[in-house]
Amino acid sequence: MAEISSILKCSNHKIVYWMDKYNIKRRNRSEASYIKQNPNGDPFKIKQKLNDRETFLLGLTLGIYWGEGNKSTPHSLSVTNTDSGLLRTYIRFLIDICQVKLDKIKYYLICFNDSDPEQAKAYWSQELRISPSKFGKIVQISPQGKGTYKKKSKYGVCSVAVSNIKLKKWFMEKINEQRHAWVV
Repeated sequence: MAEISSILKCSNHKIVYWMDKYNIKRRNRSEASYIKQNPNGDPFKIKQKLNDRETFLLGLTLGIYWGEGNKSTPHSLSVTNTDSGLLRTYIRFLIDICQVKLDKIKYYLICFNDSDPEQAKAYWSQELRISPSKFGKIVQISPQGKGTYKKKSKYGVCSVAVSNIKLKKWFMEKINEQRHAWVV
């Protein structure tokens, strides 16, 4: 409504008045923001008919996410791990089952104080078969406390994420279906 009032050079109240008068439904901010960020529709399309391999991939990814995924935000479907095979499986799921557009998949690295960020970027880009330019800013963690933990990953930890509130909602519903199916 603010954009419409700006274009028409009138008050927001006038837009509200005319929308109410003609029973034009208003979107909430979340819906309006989603549409503005995705003007061509959803940047994914969930595959409906899955073959045996895809059904297995869906189940495997539900387990991966249930154990390793970020469940604290309502909009980001993100898995962080040191195992490149696990992350490749997650990426395959995003591409094959969710049909996420490649430019919507984001990659992040967290390196430990004793690892070389450029070497880590080279390692992960080779392992995940992506361009090194796909990584955003690399976070390097300084020494933490006085612990004796010596088995840090030489190449840090990689996160693979897609930010989409609708995709996250669908995925969490799938996890809840499985959670309820296995209640003893």
